[in-house]
Parts: sequence; C-alpha cells; structure tokens
Amino acid sequence: MENDFSVLALMGRFFLGGAFVFAGLRNIANAKLLTGMMTARGVPQAGLVLWAGIVLQILAGLMVAIGFQAAYAAAALIAFLVAGTLMFHNFWDHQGPDRASRINGVVSNVALAGSFLLVIASSQ
Repeated sequence: MENDFSVLALMGRFFLGGAFVFAGLRNIANAKLLTGMMTARGVPQAGLVLWAGIVLQILAGLMVAIGFQAAYAAAALIAFLVAGTLMFHNFWDHQGPDRASRINGVVSNVALAGSFLLVIASSQ
C-alpha cells in the first residue's frame, strides 16, 4: 500500500509541476500580450514581473515535479497563484460570461493551491 502511495504521489507531483512548466513555456510565447494585460492592470514594471513569474513557474514547477525541495517550491507557487489571481482573474471588474470565466479561474487557482498544500503536507 505504501509503494502505491509513493507512485501516486510521484505521478501527482509530476503532473502538477509539469503543468506549471508547460504554462511558463507557453507564457514565453505570449509575453507581449501578457505584459500589456499586466500594464493595463497597473502592475509596475510589468515586463520584469512577468519574466520573474515565468522563471518561477518553470523552476518551481520542475522542483515540484522531481520532488526537489518540493515544499518550498509549492509554497512559492501558492504565492504565484495568489498574485496571478489578483492580476488576471479580477472577476469583480466584469459582468456576464466574462465574469463567470474569471470566477472559474479563481476556483481553479484555489484548487491548485490546495494541491500544493497537499504537496507541502506530504513533504514533511
């Protein structure tokens, strides 16, 4: 039973961390669009903040995926999710389908944060 948990935990970390690596790489391709969105939201030095976030996504995602200092990486990605939620999922500024879409983004980020809390708990 314990070996089954280890395999499942490894797979879970790989999928969860890998999703952030993929998202970081995808954000490189969308850097111009994302920088414009962040500037419009009033983020100071949006380009620098974006690239710091991309590096965080990729490095911390890899760390979670391979289990290297996974608790610290998971905590960093929780902070990333909070910041990203405030920047990109501002449902309070929208109405109708756009509001619903942004609320779904918030709910997804809360679920991801919960997953990272499980990574932290299983790392101790």
